[in-house]
Amino acid sequence: MGQPLDVPELAAAGGFTLRPWRLSDLPLVREASRDPYIPLITTVPSPWSERAGVAFVERQWGRATARAGYPFVVVGPGGRPVGSVGLWLRNLDQGRASLGYWVVASARGKGAAVAATGAVADWALRELRIPRLELWMEPWNTASVRTAERAGFQREGLLRGWQRIGEKRRDVFMYALLNDWA
Repeated sequence: MGQPLDVPELAAAGGFTLRPWRLSDLPLVREASRDPYIPLITTVPSPWSERAGVAFVERQWGRATARAGYPFVVVGPGGRPVGSVGLWLRNLDQGRASLGYWVVASARGKGAAVAATGAVADWALRELRIPRLELWMEPWNTASVRTAERAGFQREGLLRGWQRIGEKRRDVFMYALLNDWA
């Protein structure tokens, strides 16, 4: 399988930082589990229990151990964890990786998602030399669309019935960022 991936600490714009998950991040998982949307598009547990929260954090560690990707916690300027961003490597053999992000409701509107997505994308392109990064989001999710565009991603199209979200297959926008450094 190879050595586990080393999830680094990264500085991001606006005083945000990115770091590996810790068990002390359980309050962040608890808040995310109460969001009506985050558990539908992630593996954040809903309903919340401490046991399910611990299992979620351990899954993040397992993703790095299995070399599936780099899961980061987004930490605000005051030191409070506010969200998550992941760089997923499932299609790396084809020259592409994907990103996903979420920010808890109490921290939205402060630039965390843009700062975190931009920092991970820059690191993935410059340091890891990944040729193509991809993002997917539902068309109605205007905040996520703005995040992707502000982080430099370009919309490439609509993928109809692309992903199961909740009980339904949903359309998603495909966004990509190409590596000018490769």
